[in-house]
Amino acid sequence: MASTRVTMPQLGESVHEGTISKWLVKPGDRVVEYEPMLEVDTDKVNAEVPAPVTGVLKEILVNEGDTVQAGSEIAVVEVEGDGEAPERVEVRAEKATPSGAGAGAADATGGSAGSGDAMPSAEQAEKADAEPRPAPHGDGGDERQAPAAAEERRPELEPEPEPEPEPEPEPEPESRPEPQTEPKDRPEGPDEEAGDAGHRYSPAVLMLAEEHGVDFSKLQGSGLGGRVTKRDVRQFVESQQEPARPAAEEPVPKAPDRAPAAAAPAPGQALAQGDEAVPLSRMRRLIAENMTRSKTTIPHAWQTQEVDMSGVVAHRNANKAAFQQREGFSLTYLPYVLAAAVSALREHSEANATFNETEIIVHRAINLGVSVGFEDTLLVPVIKSADGLSLAGLARAVNDLAGRARSRQLKADELQGGTFTVNNSGTFGTLFSYSVINPGQAGILTMEAIVERPVAVNGMIGIKPMMYLCFSFDHRVLDGLQGARFLTTARKWLEAVNPETPL
Repeated sequence: MASTRVTMPQLGESVHEGTISKWLVKPGDRVVEYEPMLEVDTDKVNAEVPAPVTGVLKEILVNEGDTVQAGSEIAVVEVEGDGEAPERVEVRAEKATPSGAGAGAADATGGSAGSGDAMPSAEQAEKADAEPRPAPHGDGGDERQAPAAAEERRPELEPEPEPEPEPEPEPEPESRPEPQTEPKDRPEGPDEEAGDAGHRYSPAVLMLAEEHGVDFSKLQGSGLGGRVTKRDVRQFVESQQEPARPAAEEPVPKAPDRAPAAAAPAPGQALAQGDEAVPLSRMRRLIAENMTRSKTTIPHAWQTQEVDMSGVVAHRNANKAAFQQREGFSLTYLPYVLAAAVSALREHSEANATFNETEIIVHRAINLGVSVGFEDTLLVPVIKSADGLSLAGLARAVNDLAGRARSRQLKADELQGGTFTVNNSGTFGTLFSYSVINPGQAGILTMEAIVERPVAVNGMIGIKPMMYLCFSFDHRVLDGLQGARFLTTARKWLEAVNPETPL
């Protein structure tokens, strides 16, 4: 049988590398064209990568946790049949959905998106056509591999598994004493020579080691062929810090209060019985970094208004049966709030903006990010040019993107380019949410639970479906007056909906 070399796909225009989080097959297993072969993790998206051909997996060239550039060879497949097989096959992540999940909303998604805020998704996402296939998020090594270098040097790794801990202190000072790693830090790919001992370290590993002052001679590599990964460096740094912490905690018993104990770094504290240390996944670290950057760089302001949802409820009740029969999924309240946000952004374009140190960029396109949260992470896929969609079009777009977000089938480009975010934490019954603004945007609008409450109507008490609409905004971009006007426009749009409003 002919052999085909499988390469790492490019998962988006701005994504040039990916981390293999999990191989779904092992050497000797049969793979089928278009069926998932491995899971790839990037800074923006997790995706299942399908087999490009049908055959038998002969060899895995890149281990789980390793990061390689798009185009790098990652596996060898023996192709079934008598025909000649292509020597190299580039896998495309979009083939992971050959069944066309959510194709009806292709015109709505556009492939543009924004980064995430940690809030839950809309209820209709649970009824998406695509079957969720959760992909684990490994926090493996971050080695970067150039395609050519990966191909040429891969065979060298197996016959050269020299033990990493063997110190070679003399050759290293010969190559520039100031930064020891500088002679090694040339971007040739992952298999760069480090010192005369023949050990190879990626640029990412070299940078991390230099940052923490790590001596490579003390590291034991866990990667392919004994390579040192970023995970190895992190674990070594943590192991060196642990012995020092008890000394820092010695004064604690002398203090009458608990302040010194609280100041001790959390990683150095011993686990109590029943505690569990859950390692941070790559996605969780990215979310943490994103949210910390938002809260430390954006001065958040917050406002809320109460909305009478009687018209929206009546409109949905009048149309939901026909909509369900025609579209195949439920009409929820989220598309109404998306439409209200579009209306407010049209009238108050200053809210559709990005703050820079010297200017405020007001975006012409209205690209709405929709927070989709699930068990282990959060994604914010974006509806591109949302102002060009009808109420039904917004519903289709949300259903498609949320469904593919849950089944890990979003492309990286569908998580970028958001100009404003809408969040639906109310599906879980929340009443007031102080949502975190996504960096690069000026606001996030949150719809809360719709609850029947007694309200005054023309001097009488009535029961109406009411909802709080919460708005977090960047106070550098919007003042309180502008924020209130934006929120008022969104509220008035929702209260003006009636059973005759076009769907």
